[in-house]
Amino acid sequence: MIEAISQIVLGLLCIYILYKFIQSIQLVPTQKAYVVERLGSYSKTLGPGFHALVPFLDKVMYRQDLREETIEVEPQECFTKDNVKVEVDGVIYLAVIDPVNASYGVTNYRFASVQLAQTTTRSVIGRMDLDDTFEDRAIINKEVVNVLSEMEQAWGIRVLRYEIKNIFTPKTIQKAMERQMTAERERRATIAKSEGIMQSTINDAEGKKKEIINVSEGEMQRRINEAEGIAKEIESLAEATAVSIEEIAQALSEDKGKEAMQMRLAEKYIRQLSKLADEKNDVIIPKDVTNYDAIMKGLSLDKISIVPEEQQK
Repeated sequence: MIEAISQIVLGLLCIYILYKFIQSIQLVPTQKAYVVERLGSYSKTLGPGFHALVPFLDKVMYRQDLREETIEVEPQECFTKDNVKVEVDGVIYLAVIDPVNASYGVTNYRFASVQLAQTTTRSVIGRMDLDDTFEDRAIINKEVVNVLSEMEQAWGIRVLRYEIKNIFTPKTIQKAMERQMTAERERRATIAKSEGIMQSTINDAEGKKKEIINVSEGEMQRRINEAEGIAKEIESLAEATAVSIEEIAQALSEDKGKEAMQMRLAEKYIRQLSKLADEKNDVIIPKDVTNYDAIMKGLSLDKISIVPEEQQK
């Protein structure tokens, strides 16, 4: 009986020793780190791969995950600077960079990070008005990350970012904010409408002003063109008169030029006499209008002013 019991105890002891030897063999996965203690004190950190420990002396106390973690921050009540109660929650993104400090620097770095993020959030929101909490979320996120970053070396972690998920306000505040937003939209609509009317009035005035300017410039250009046309006409008449005078003078200097001129004057005289028969004319005629020779003798070519036909008309 005693032998049977001793064999059973010996068998159990062998199984325990075999279990300890098997337990001393560690296969560490990628992005994992195992913290080993020997006789209750820190011995070493095992990286990815195969490792053999000393049975009964070495023991894996902590298994740290080196990948980035997402930790939710539970909703908490905060009071803004203008004494409005809001409920804020968020998300922390962090990773273990020093397995030893993450194991011995703090009892639970996840819980500690959440608590520090909540207290920092309350502190930052307490310095801001309600409207600023919605507009300046980036400031709150940055402040929380800065505070958590101060604990990176002590806790062996690195806070990559912090994001506020939601900011909940009481229903009364929500209704007040909705009314404020509606009033703001109406104010912007009224301003936009008035600015549109003002711009339309300005455009109409500008259009009328440009129209008046164009009309006046057109009238001025028309008068300038007319004046230039009259000046050119006078210049042409003067040139034509000068040419005709020169031709007449040259004709008079030739043989029988004076006789030809007298003939031309006689024709014009007779043509003008034929117009005297008009009933609208009051005529005073010489004493002897039929004496053509006497009339022609009274016309001295030396006293004749040569007028072109264009000016006679």
